[in-house]
Amino acid sequence: MLIELDDGIELYYTVDDYTDPWKNSETVILHHGMAKSHKLWYAWVPIIARHYRVIRFDMRGMGYSAVPEPGYAWTLDNFAKDLSAFVDKLAIDKFHLIGETVGGTIAMRYATLHQERLLSLTACTSPTNFNDPHHAESADLIESKGIAAWVESTIGRRLDPQIVDPQYIRWYAEQMCATPAHVVSGFQRHAAGDLRPLLSDILTPTLIIAAAALRDEVLGDFRDASDFFPNGQKMVFPGVAGFVQHILPVPCARVWLEFANNLK
Repeated sequence: MLIELDDGIELYYTVDDYTDPWKNSETVILHHGMAKSHKLWYAWVPIIARHYRVIRFDMRGMGYSAVPEPGYAWTLDNFAKDLSAFVDKLAIDKFHLIGETVGGTIAMRYATLHQERLLSLTACTSPTNFNDPHHAESADLIESKGIAAWVESTIGRRLDPQIVDPQYIRWYAEQMCATPAHVVSGFQRHAAGDLRPLLSDILTPTLIIAAAALRDEVLGDFRDASDFFPNGQKMVFPGVAGFVQHILPVPCARVWLEFANNLK
């Protein structure tokens, strides 16, 4: 399905709802990260959608969503505005929000602006601080050698080959390579700022999901991001290195389900 934002950009989304039809089930929004799409949540959906109405959407410029004209500012705030416009267009009042990597950072930014809309907030392997030179370095690599070179250089720290099926790694890389290069490099160029001073004002129940380690540490100590939230908690998976939400999606989804059910 497609929904048009006020600036004419269409965002693709899908709804998975296998809840009991006589119940008024709560809604969960799944927000993917940079150079990905709604498809990366495929293993989470069967776990969550039996209990919650699950909505996955593709960020502007990614997946099946439209790509704006050249010159668009690929900033964290603009992605947060897209999320706000998206839920408004769907007339969703309150909802659970789960984001992964940059999608989790966007979710945090959204929470600083609209926490009254959130039933809970979850971020998986998500940076809270973009004041790091690796973002500009990533933009340089993409602009000089293309999106595939960037994906190849980063895939090893995303997915642990000792745990993940090699076919899954290839599919994951193909999904990322499908994103227009200027979208990713544009965001990497604009990536800046530190959300940490704002997070203490978020009273929403918050869950941070992370692996015990991240190969080639570049995202900061996101594992302790829960300490910035008054109602934060974390689940760190021992013995796992990389983006745990994709390496162990089913256990992560079950952790989230327990977290959300305990809020009721």
